Amino acid sequence: MVCESEVCQEIISKLVSGGVSEAMAGTVMGVLIGVGIMVALIIMAMFYVYNALAWYTIGKKLKYKYSWLAWIPIAKWAMVLQMGGFHWAWVFLFLIPLLGWIPLFVLLIIATWKIYDKRKYPGWFSLAILIPELGGLLYIIIIGFVAWKDRNKMLFS
Repeated sequence: MVCESEVCQEIISKLVSGGVSEAMAGTVMGVLIGVGIMVALIIMAMFYVYNALAWYTIGKKLKYKYSWLAWIPIAKWAMVLQMGGFHWAWVFLFLIPLLGWIPLFVLLIIATWKIYDKRKYPGWFSLAILIPELGGLLYIIIIGFVAWKDRNKMLFS
């Protein structure tokens, strides 16, 4: 196959005149970016499975009829609201950008507080999510304890 177009000739001349190293550098950078994205997706999937499994376990322990909802992202919020004593329909606040998200977030914290109390953990643990930079990590740790460690007495009360 013969390359006759100007674009093709330009590519060949760049490859021959040292462009091979530039092309290789671009390829390596593309591979590194791809690997980084794959690692990030795997880590996100692991956190999703952990969180869903923890809420599924909490639902089972609290004898919630539809604990499988923990595996469906927005339905999980409805499940948490119901287990916390609120109507599931409050989850539709999420459809109102900002003005709905804030009250939904507050309701979810209150519901989580009530759920922690039912599992004999201090309700104020639900406020950990509000701590900047550490909140997410604390939430992951606390939700694991609430899901898989049964308490016979109240902590810190």
